[in-house]
Amino acid sequence: MGATEELQARFDAALMPTYGTPPIALARGEGRYVWDVDGRRYLDLIAGIAVSALGHGHPALTEAVSAQVARLAHTSNLFLHEGEVELAERLIGLLGGAGEGARVFFTNSGTEANEAALKLVKRAAGPGRDHIVAAASGFHGRSLGALALTGKAAIREPFGPFGLDVRFVPYGDAAALREAVTDSCIAVFVEPTQGEAGVVVPPRDYLRDVRAACDAAGAALVLDEIQSGVGRTGHWFAHQGAGVVPDVLTLAKGLGGGLPIGACVGFGDHATAFAKGDHGSTFGGNPVAVAAALAVLDTIESEKLLANAVELGELLAERVRAIGHPLVAEVRGAGLWRAIRLSQQAAAEVQARAAAHGLLVNAVAPDVIRIAPPLTITRAEIEEFTGALPAVLDEAAAGREASG
Repeated sequence: MGATEELQARFDAALMPTYGTPPIALARGEGRYVWDVDGRRYLDLIAGIAVSALGHGHPALTEAVSAQVARLAHTSNLFLHEGEVELAERLIGLLGGAGEGARVFFTNSGTEANEAALKLVKRAAGPGRDHIVAAASGFHGRSLGALALTGKAAIREPFGPFGLDVRFVPYGDAAALREAVTDSCIAVFVEPTQGEAGVVVPPRDYLRDVRAACDAAGAALVLDEIQSGVGRTGHWFAHQGAGVVPDVLTLAKGLGGGLPIGACVGFGDHATAFAKGDHGSTFGGNPVAVAAALAVLDTIESEKLLANAVELGELLAERVRAIGHPLVAEVRGAGLWRAIRLSQQAAAEVQARAAAHGLLVNAVAPDVIRIAPPLTITRAEIEEFTGALPAVLDEAAAGREASG
């Protein structure tokens, strides 16, 4: 039994079976590469589901975290520390003029950021409004509140009822959304691009249409940028590229570069809708996680990683399209947040064959491969992936044919 199999057996015996048994057991990382417990090296094109924005072992992140944990690891919400104030100020500043007067609540995850947003919009709306609108196939988390907003029946329905009236409309269908957003609507929760559905990009003016529908009905617009935020699309926040301003913005994943942190940002009246005691978090704004987030923001700026995301994201898409493989139906997304839609339901086979070639990709849907590498990825590493991809696709297609 190899080291991977041994660890998998221990995993199965000790952990709840919520994920199945992962096929690879990672031991360490450096740059854009990771190594498993048996010493095999992989080019990481997943980045912990768009989390490891700076890759692995980046000096700025390791130094910031090491220095902070040696100085002060935790305060709780009974005391403040300068880092949380600085990070809130930085996020507001990155929002530009739209962020004037905004306020931030820190959480430990994207799910918690959406839970905070849910309570925030309900508090701001008062008792006269009774429903929320969200998108079919959307994903906002797995806690009961966030799950109520998640438009995937298979994961939502076993845990209902939720005590919330959430009405789902097809993603990208502006007319259906306008019909659902009535004067009794509390808020619309939507992703600028649907991540877990397979990096599904809406029509060009969709977010503007959502904003207009919310304005007409007096409902709040909550943009879930847990995957798309913090440089992933080549903008600090994806909504900036769409030219809209939300009432509430939720962030997580790439913000901490691997440390657990999320944020709920309120704009306008939603900046101050919470009163004292309305919400809280023991670990939210943790000094170590905040230090990591500040290092991530500093490094994205100093290493010009927004431009890198645009340039290398386009290179990635162009090179995949140029392969002209019959298994590739479409390449979609923006920046370093891409999906390869397949002509067959062969995503699991592609993921497995890619791993055999030392490449980590994510079969996010039966016919979709998600690519979300660290923002630090290089041209040579993009070319390494796209150079190996034809063989991966050939093997996946052959495997499907052999299996019938």
